Amino acid sequence: MRKARGLFGLLGAAAAAASAFSTLRTARGEKDKLALANAVASVVVAITGAALTVRGFRKDGKA
Repeated sequence: MRKARGLFGLLGAAAAAASAFSTLRTARGEKDKLALANAVASVVVAITGAALTVRGFRKDGKA
């Protein structure tokens, strides 16, 4: 069960990162500073989510 939850965590982080990078590209093209700030924050959230998931895997495996 924990592995499945971890897998979904990684998939969620990857989807969030893809969406954030897409928004980042659009915001840069439109020169929208508020959307750009939001996209950068979303990238940080995606990275943090992935890091938390990896840490959870390592704690479960005692690696």
